[in-house]
Amino acid sequence: MRLRSLLISFVLAALLVLPQSASARIRVVATVPDLAAIARQIGGDDIDVVSLSLPTQDPHWVDARPNLALALSRADLLLLLGLDMEVGWLPALQTGSRNAKVQTGGRGYLDCSTLVSLLQVPTQRIDRSMGDIHPGGNPHYLVDPRRSIAVAHGIAARMGQLDPEHAGLFTQNAAAFEAEIQGKLPGWQARMAPLQGAQLVGYHQSWPYLADWLGFTMLTHVEPRPGVPPTPAHVARTLTTMRQSGVELIIQEEYHANRATEQVAAKLGATIVKLPGGTRFPEGQTYAGFIDRMVETLAPHVGG
Repeated sequence: MRLRSLLISFVLAALLVLPQSASARIRVVATVPDLAAIARQIGGDDIDVVSLSLPTQDPHWVDARPNLALALSRADLLLLLGLDMEVGWLPALQTGSRNAKVQTGGRGYLDCSTLVSLLQVPTQRIDRSMGDIHPGGNPHYLVDPRRSIAVAHGIAARMGQLDPEHAGLFTQNAAAFEAEIQGKLPGWQARMAPLQGAQLVGYHQSWPYLADWLGFTMLTHVEPRPGVPPTPAHVARTLTTMRQSGVELIIQEEYHANRATEQVAAKLGATIVKLPGGTRFPEGQTYAGFIDRMVETLAPHVGG
């Protein structure tokens, strides 16, 4: 860890002396591509946006590389999912960036989980024996497009504080974002209507917000506890539970490849649907495009 911190500091010192090209008014760094895509729609040409992770990466586990610390060192605004989703890697980057604006509580620090209503907030005392439980609630809220609207408006408000000259434009763009999502919701929900009242199985506890939006329930998960690899005993229990309930559909993110899921599906003749892990922001995909792809991927397996 000390060697990594020294490497980050060395690379930053070397790179920060290089000439910098002209940049947009606000430099935004998001921890995940979903937030980067939303920020891009809110800021338009008046901001510059990068994502610290890719849609093919589990945002719990991102390598704190020096180039990511460099991006943070130049940032005016840091957007994060929060709820300890990035706790394993983001603090090291914040420290390495030496940028007061993006430190926790700073003017350029926005924990987007504070903008939405949360699910699975523990009411009992938790510890590591329970797995990767998030003490503030489940952090996978951006798979519910309804919650993305509040995030968009919150980002617009913070951008307006950082750049008052363009505050009105940011507000207008957030309203346009909301109109786009509201316009697409009926079609998405119609495609997913067969899921209402259904039971599904997941790999990781990634889907409470999707279930809340579309009206299904999660019967069980292939992981015995969040972030804990499946054991043979738990796989056997999962098989028994699925047989008894007649559930034949397992959903998981594309980056959660696991042999245990394939084993369960093979034994029961069940279907694994691998849903996108996030917005393909580097390829120009919008957040609404991410939800489009999720719906299109899932719909053929639910009669939609």
